[in-house]
Amino acid sequence: MKQEAPHVNIERSIIKQFRREIWRPFVKGLQDYEMIKDGDKVAVCISGGKDSMLLAKCLQQLKRQSQTDFELEFIVMDPGYNPDNRKLIEDNAALMNIPVRIFDSDIFDIVVDVEQSPCYLCARMRRGYLYAHARELGCNKIALGHHFDDVIETILMGILYGGQINTMMPKLHSTNFQGMELIRPLYYVKEEDILAWKDYNGLHFLQCACRFTERIAKEQAARGMAGEAADIVHTSKRQEMKELIRSLRKTSPFIDANIMKSVENINLDACLGYVKDGVRRHFMDEYDER
Repeated sequence: MKQEAPHVNIERSIIKQFRREIWRPFVKGLQDYEMIKDGDKVAVCISGGKDSMLLAKCLQQLKRQSQTDFELEFIVMDPGYNPDNRKLIEDNAALMNIPVRIFDSDIFDIVVDVEQSPCYLCARMRRGYLYAHARELGCNKIALGHHFDDVIETILMGILYGGQINTMMPKLHSTNFQGMELIRPLYYVKEEDILAWKDYNGLHFLQCACRFTERIAKEQAARGMAGEAADIVHTSKRQEMKELIRSLRKTSPFIDANIMKSVENINLDACLGYVKDGVRRHFMDEYDER
């Protein structure tokens, strides 16, 4: 009896074992926010982590069974990974039957000596490189692997540390690349379910592998402190939000959904101020008119 290729079982798990947790929320997000339309050519941006690899498989499955006519390109930007990390991405892509295109950049070299917000600068630069490369391939959209937990963590960070109410949007028009759009198809998929899918299939993905986290990991190892690089780089405001949400879940199982709904149900009649199209408004501006 012929043994099935590993990618077949990986794909099957998404639409069978994890249909409720992953496939349905994935499809709902696409439908709710009209992320993919006829004629689209989508560049699926793969970092090598669990989220972007799952995104690639979900979009492959969608293309096979959807009546929408669209194309996919799977792009990987190597910002300066060490050879082992790059090989892990290549091996996983081969294992999962994802036909990736890898291109090089020197982002790690550029940000390695930046002391303030190196992760923010790295992320901004990565986005620009991905847009540019996607456009060269004839794509009009890039797809990123941000998930539900990324969204609600962003909401809380904005409130608690930014003094503002905003979130990670499901799709955005690019301000620097005319005609390009960013979409986040895993918008409704929870991280715990992505981890469960990864473990179910016995997969091992790349975690944050920049020189900044590698250096901190070595320093902590020298001091006898345990921890993975991905945990270290997020031992920051986002990690605080993860822990806060985890503790709130013990009080109410509806915490996640309510945080998300908070940015869908903003009542401008009960806001001190808001920003619309770059213009800041205050409730006192129209108070006497009311």
